[in-house]
Amino acid sequence: MSDLMNVDVALGRILNEITRLNTETIPLDTALGRVLAADIIASEDSPPFPTSAMDGFGVIVEDVAGASRDNPAVLDVVADVQAGDSPMVKLSRGQAVRIMTGALVPDSVTAVIPIEQTDGDWQNPRPQVRIYTDAASNANIRPAGENISAGWVIAHRGATLRPQDIGILAVAGQSRVPVLRQSRVVIMSTGDELVRVDQPLKPGKIRDCNCITLASMVTAAGGIPYRLPIVADTREAVRAAFEYALDHQPDMIISSGGVSMGAVDFVREIIEEIGAVDFWRINLKPGKPLAFGKLRDVPFFGLPGNPVSVMVTFDVLVKPALLKQMNRGDHLLTRTAILQKSVKSDGRRTYLRVKLKKEGANLYADPVPVQSSGALWSMVIADGLLIIPEGIEQAQAGELYSVRVLRAGFEE
Repeated sequence: MSDLMNVDVALGRILNEITRLNTETIPLDTALGRVLAADIIASEDSPPFPTSAMDGFGVIVEDVAGASRDNPAVLDVVADVQAGDSPMVKLSRGQAVRIMTGALVPDSVTAVIPIEQTDGDWQNPRPQVRIYTDAASNANIRPAGENISAGWVIAHRGATLRPQDIGILAVAGQSRVPVLRQSRVVIMSTGDELVRVDQPLKPGKIRDCNCITLASMVTAAGGIPYRLPIVADTREAVRAAFEYALDHQPDMIISSGGVSMGAVDFVREIIEEIGAVDFWRINLKPGKPLAFGKLRDVPFFGLPGNPVSVMVTFDVLVKPALLKQMNRGDHLLTRTAILQKSVKSDGRRTYLRVKLKKEGANLYADPVPVQSSGALWSMVIADGLLIIPEGIEQAQAGELYSVRVLRAGFEE
């Protein structure tokens, strides 16, 4: 296997060729999940004025000193203040205002008494109110800037925007936000044996699952996939597909199939004619025949044709490149597990599909029965990919190995 490139070396060479995308400014209501390109600094306080935290009565603290149910303070109600009002009222001693939650608190009000601590009746307002409790200064008044203060960094560069981030940006009046552009990824499958997903199968034909699987993985990573029609196994068709892909100004091109050593595997050949191939065989199982290069400065990945190989090579080599383009972090969960059965290996770094089981503080990994690179069902039932390092001819039962977790439920 000495002619095969080490996986880590391959990944390093790939990442060295990847440049981060530029930025764009988009409407806030389309920004969920996007990566912020710059810090957002609040230009004003929120709320910009003190507000009432309760439905109740705004009072002057000194007027309710010592008030209780046995000795209520009786105040004249001189105004109603609703949320959204701009009240001009100024209280004198012995006066109060009815006030709603969220309403602007008049300057002369120094506390808000909850309605439950009064004899007030919203349905039948009276000109006076009995107050049954005293209050500290500023009780139940939310100060200006309680939510955010002018000058705060309310969203940081590089953050992936969550619903709560969208909300706080709306509070701050940010109707548009600068974000890193999403990678536009053209995806194609090659092979005369392939038919569309919606077509019936004839002898010798299989449905193309790779293109739609890759599109799903690109979307999950934050990119925008563009799927091309199935490409026939001819030089002319393969070349035309790449020219068509380049016409659409992609940030990355991914193909599946056509990179091994078969008589009609033209992908590598065409890439060398219109671009450059950096490498095309790596020390990885599944996924040895993988081509990486550039087509007119656009990164290109030629993945194998077998579905499991496609998923593994995308996860190990393509996804890190895609995430770097978009300045996103990888939230891959890796655990250590005890292998339950010995497994032969051929010296390549092997990603073994396994079922995981928790027992106390330990995590156990049991290989799924079928490890064929064409058996996509094995990825459906697998909980993780156990990594057998290079140079090992047999992974021994009872030993610890790293596992890339594929399914929720196996966190620490």
